[in-house]
Amino acid sequence: MLQVLIIDDEPNAREAIANTLLAVCKNVQICGTADSVKSGLIAIAKHQPDIVLLDIQMPDGTGFQLLSQLNDVNFKVIFITAHQEFAMQAFKFSAMDYILKPVDPDELSVAIKKAEETFENKNISLNMSALQSNMQNTGKENKKLILKSSDHIHAVNVKEIVRCESEGNYTRFMLSDGRKLLATKILKEFDEMLQPYGFFRVHQSHLINVDFFETYKKADGGTIIMSDKSKIPLASRKKEAFLKLLSSL
Repeated sequence: MLQVLIIDDEPNAREAIANTLLAVCKNVQICGTADSVKSGLIAIAKHQPDIVLLDIQMPDGTGFQLLSQLNDVNFKVIFITAHQEFAMQAFKFSAMDYILKPVDPDELSVAIKKAEETFENKNISLNMSALQSNMQNTGKENKKLILKSSDHIHAVNVKEIVRCESEGNYTRFMLSDGRKLLATKILKEFDEMLQPYGFFRVHQSHLINVDFFETYKKADGGTIIMSDKSKIPLASRKKEAFLKLLSSL
């Protein structure tokens, strides 16, 4: 049985989360609850939970501050937040799990199952640093993207990404300093995250950062030359939208 600790400053919210959790997840046990950063730290030390459902805003601080006071985070963290659009994007960029309030039973069930299957938080300090940065910054200039490979986790500045290339169920990132990183997500997921920050899907297998665009060659159906001298095919169905984008730069 997974031991779950709920930390939320609202009594009604704690009760609702607990009831929903027990209704949709048969392999969990609620080991305790807490209503603040202070009581949360005490509860974590006492109960040694497998998973912590953690509210962001509490009377004596934030969920981020709670985690920063722990020497070792040996449990899975799922944030509970009332924030919408911007916060959701920050969590996705930072590869941190979250659920929106009011808690949806299906979303909670999926989050718990995911936590059980990927039980690893050894790099949470890197994720947390990226999350805090992304919560504070809306532009590409300071946006950080967490990339997970098979054996490493990297924090990458969005402005340093030249292009992304699909490799089956993986995505290869080419960075401005010459590094190449292979991330364990499909290109479509990164396309959805990066489009608002100046990225354009020029081909089924290619996503480019327009800041690093150099030349467009019309021959052979259309080829894009990037600043790293890579040659990227332009899909015919993307041609009109891409040329329109270039004319607006």
